[in-house]
Amino acid sequence: MRKLFILNAFIALSMLCFVASAQNSPAFVDYDEGFCYDTLALQVHLDRANISCNCVDGVWGNKTATALMTWQMLNGMKPTGIPTGAVLEQLGGVSNVLTRYTITEKDLKSIAPIPATWEGKSKMKTLGYESIQEMVAERGHTSMKAVERLNSDLTWPNPPAGSLVVLPACEVVKLRREAASIRIALGRREVTVFNHNGKLIALFPCSIARSRSLRPTGEIYVKNVAPNPNYLYNPQLFKPGCPETAKLSIPSGPNNPVGLAWIGLSLKGYGMHGTPVPERIGEAASHGCFRLANWNALKLIQLIEIGTPVVVE
Repeated sequence: MRKLFILNAFIALSMLCFVASAQNSPAFVDYDEGFCYDTLALQVHLDRANISCNCVDGVWGNKTATALMTWQMLNGMKPTGIPTGAVLEQLGGVSNVLTRYTITEKDLKSIAPIPATWEGKSKMKTLGYESIQEMVAERGHTSMKAVERLNSDLTWPNPPAGSLVVLPACEVVKLRREAASIRIALGRREVTVFNHNGKLIALFPCSIARSRSLRPTGEIYVKNVAPNPNYLYNPQLFKPGCPETAKLSIPSGPNNPVGLAWIGLSLKGYGMHGTPVPERIGEAASHGCFRLANWNALKLIQLIEIGTPVVVE
């Protein structure tokens, strides 16, 4: 216990030194060459504004550049997508962008391996997290790699109860149901949400269908919504023509194939939903649906209502 206390004190001190160093250094030095604390701070502020780069991981990429350009455009700036110290200060600076979470015995008892087969999955009570690392990554809207980078002194993937974990401070807040329309851009692989005044109020990266023939375009609408849904596995969808015909009910949970939220669309078989692997968002990898990180799917489900129009283009 004393060893754990000393380790947690060291982590807390390291976090303070990390922030202090960022405050006293030039902003965004070599920001596009690997992990950068200023990039992480910028990503946290954009995530809080519902302009998501997907994983808040401190690593610059196209999703972060797109999120920054969107924020710049909304704030009357030239959308350069280039980060500066002035932009970061306007967003909120480098303070208060990290938080700490204490691992509990309950957390450790809740983790369990996920069976590889669909039949095995169907027999589970819930498809929860497979590791503490996966659990806290989702809590911080970040990647498992970033969790390890921010907490290199802990033993991953399952540090002991009482461990303090440093995470991006991406708070979960209640959102107003104010979406008037949604646009899904297949080329940019993003979902944008607009209010009744036509103002963009959210941007979420998404994955699209692997096959071009399964990428619809046109005007549809939200037909149904389901937080924390079950999933009906149809073997013919995954292996057309196979001898298997029996469908299986897959239990809910963050590792359910559609994650923590389902938004059914008026086009049969299509929806927007979460995913068990947020790091892969942005790929052309689905069977037709539009995948989002679980945290973004949970935000989207708060913004929309049944009947909200959707344009796929």
